[in-house]
Amino acid sequence: MAPPAGTTGTELSRRQRIYAFALVTSLFFTWGFSYGLLDVLNAHFQTVFGISKLQSTLLQLAYFGAYFVWAPFAGTFMSRIGYKKGIHIGLGLYSLGAVFFWPSAKFEKYGGFVGSTFVIGCGLATLEVAANSYISVLGTPKYAAARLNFSQGFQGVASFSGPLIAARWFFTGANANSLGTVQWVYLAVSGLGVVLNILFFFAELPEIISATPAEDISGEHESFWKQYHCLFGWVAQTAYVGAQVGVAAFAVNYFEDQGVGISASRASDLFSFCQITFTVGRFVGVVVLNFIDPAFLLACYGGFCTLFCILVSQLPGYGGVACLFLLFFFESICYPCIFTLGTKNLGIHTKRGSGLIVMGVGGGAWYPPAQGALADKADTRRSYLVPMSGYIAMTMYAVGLVIHQATKDGFTIRNRNAQVDTHSPAEVLRRDSTEKQTANDELLKST
Repeated sequence: MAPPAGTTGTELSRRQRIYAFALVTSLFFTWGFSYGLLDVLNAHFQTVFGISKLQSTLLQLAYFGAYFVWAPFAGTFMSRIGYKKGIHIGLGLYSLGAVFFWPSAKFEKYGGFVGSTFVIGCGLATLEVAANSYISVLGTPKYAAARLNFSQGFQGVASFSGPLIAARWFFTGANANSLGTVQWVYLAVSGLGVVLNILFFFAELPEIISATPAEDISGEHESFWKQYHCLFGWVAQTAYVGAQVGVAAFAVNYFEDQGVGISASRASDLFSFCQITFTVGRFVGVVVLNFIDPAFLLACYGGFCTLFCILVSQLPGYGGVACLFLLFFFESICYPCIFTLGTKNLGIHTKRGSGLIVMGVGGGAWYPPAQGALADKADTRRSYLVPMSGYIAMTMYAVGLVIHQATKDGFTIRNRNAQVDTHSPAEVLRRDSTEKQTANDELLKST
């Protein structure tokens, strides 16, 4: 099957860009809500099923392991069928997985929750490949990181609304030791996926391709495996997401174990406030990224994440709680920046590269079990030394990009545009054909 024809984001009208941007941004709310609920369920299932912290991380293993397994396939088949059909597939899997939460809660089967979470993860991996890459190419590359931060800000809004719902329904009264409300919440989640699928079916969503350098469009591009900024971006994304997921997965336990009398319900509220802090950081990042180079800003934020993660692991009481809030703030711009830097100027490899970077979300499957094992053996506070390694790897990637850019174009902290050809592929081919014909005519005249 030939890849669907498309246009560059800069060729769309302002109205088309705004409409497509708003429609795709609605997807970020979808998986943000699921992610927010996941971390609260992690602690809730410890109570209901009487399992250890390590055993409870099977949810994270299923959710993020689905990204690791499914995202590369999502990027490949989306290159064939286009963004819109890929979004339909993603929303279908998302709704299907959410529906299976009902029998899992009805029969109180923890394994059923794990399996359903894997299906939801496959759906969300598909949506992330589509939505992240679509937003990145929907306009000039200069502001790609700012656009993606803005869209992902709505993921943050959904992420803190999930724990707020859980604090009111999962951890209060008789619900603290039952799964009754979990059924209804995920039935609503499934319904949301169905409604979005219907809206996308009737919506006009232009197929976008990257604004690619002329030499890439004319077929003289390099192999995908020589796109080193993308390959190392996958490593950085794997390390970062693993760290982020580990930090969030044990936040409720961390608050309860700080020795200052924080209850489970209050801990869920505080976790929701952490997600609010994260979301505020995303929208602050939108403004900053209009002026500051994304690689430089990522290097700075990565350094602060490393510092505050160390402090979280060492400081008792409210000092550690404050550092955890600051850690959430500095995490805010990391995922979108890694994604846009890793998929920058990939041209015809954009969807494949997007699949690889989203595959890095699978890092969330490996870090929580390691952190949970340390939390069971030592304590929750000391377990925060595990995600520190992920922040260090991410910072090294960002610093490497800054050094590469400095040696190539000179050092600057200001945001700058990539030199890309903004003409359509057809125009580029016609231009190249004309230039070659002119060169041939001149050669014949000279002979």
